[in-house]
Amino acid sequence: MTTEQNTQDTQQAANPATTADNGVAPATSPDSDALARLNELEAKHAEVADAYLRAKADAENTRRRAEEEMSKARKFAIESFAESLLPVKDSLEAAIGIQNATPEQLLEGVHATLRQLAQALERNKVIEISPSAGTKFDPHQHQAISMVPADQDANTVVAVLQKGYLIAERVLRPALVTVAAPK
Repeated sequence: MTTEQNTQDTQQAANPATTADNGVAPATSPDSDALARLNELEAKHAEVADAYLRAKADAENTRRRAEEEMSKARKFAIESFAESLLPVKDSLEAAIGIQNATPEQLLEGVHATLRQLAQALERNKVIEISPSAGTKFDPHQHQAISMVPADQDANTVVAVLQKGYLIAERVLRPALVTVAAPK
């Protein structure tokens, strides 16, 4: 064995990663592995960042669409309510146009118009609050105008001065009532 072969064998024994063909180490050094891993992580980061931006844009679009739908729903709800009141207005205008109506005819027309209005309110879920005498006072639906001595239990309705109204179980206007005073 020559000295050159001996040196080559010693180098191969010291560095088993060298090849027998050319004696050069393969391209897997620690720096190249780290660089490959870094490139892989950067690509993964770009994918995640892109997915995040897309999800954020989708959420914003969903929020915007929901706002538009709510706006349209409010607009059309008001439109429907106004449309249901138009026959009432027409009836009142027709009543004003009558020249020689008797008081009975006018009263009949007012009652018919009131029925139209009640139907329009009912179609739009507006419910009357008109407690009967003796009903327990409910501060959520009634507003006490005064307390009067009465021959009934304390804190019960004596009289309704003005009806109240609910819409979808929410008080539009409380009923104005007088309430029995404690004895």
